[in-house]
Amino acid sequence: MKTNFSLLFYLKKQKNYESGEVPVYLRITINSKRAEIATGRQCDPKRWNAESRRMSGSREDVRSVNGYFANLQQKLFDAYSELVRSGEIVTAESLKSKFLGRIEKPRMLLGIIKNHNQRMEALVGAEYAAGKLKRYKVLKRHTMAFLKDRFKATDFDIKKIDFAFVTDYDFYLRTVRKMGNNAVVKHMKMFRKILNICLNNSWIQIDPFANFKGKYKKVEKAILTQQKIELIAGKEFVSERLSQVRDTFLFCCYTGLAYSDV
Repeated sequence: MKTNFSLLFYLKKQKNYESGEVPVYLRITINSKRAEIATGRQCDPKRWNAESRRMSGSREDVRSVNGYFANLQQKLFDAYSELVRSGEIVTAESLKSKFLGRIEKPRMLLGIIKNHNQRMEALVGAEYAAGKLKRYKVLKRHTMAFLKDRFKATDFDIKKIDFAFVTDYDFYLRTVRKMGNNAVVKHMKMFRKILNICLNNSWIQIDPFANFKGKYKKVEKAILTQQKIELIAGKEFVSERLSQVRDTFLFCCYTGLAYSDV
């Protein structure tokens, strides 16, 4: 994927600025996302060239400051090249961290799912049904099992999730978990929502689902007639437990409630 990368020096004036020198900042822009770095230098706006984005003049102090800016810019280009060579996903924040010598803490997949589920749980009854939260809890369990089976891992850095990861997960659900097509499609749709959260927060830059296709298959459902319902209702069971299951099923038929909700 092509990366749009630019650096820009600018003066950062305070809202109540009247006169005097102001700090010079360096703005990093990568794919329309920004990060700022304080250069540690100041300049009077009257001595700032808006076109060259450098100090105006040829005095020794001006040449020294402009040389410092050029050196700073080159170091950022070098840091950018290092990130690209190492195969890292380059963002404005990751480049800033690389330049400043910070170790960026990886964001882990299960932690993001857990946070999503906690937020959803807080809104159950207001924006979400309890059944939907239950399905996302199942998503977390299946994801944990997949990571253990495929990668022998207890968690996974989201920056390493790619198209192969998505297709492997789909295959795992169909083979190891023995899930039907429509169940897999629903499950992967929920997983895609988790990755969309990562995309929207710029934690990842490329959508692993970009070329992934999952289609529902039409299922012919058998219709339970009134006569068959009456046969079930009149059936005598030797087990009280089975009688309770039958009564619960009939209750669902007449009320329209899902069996899992009952």
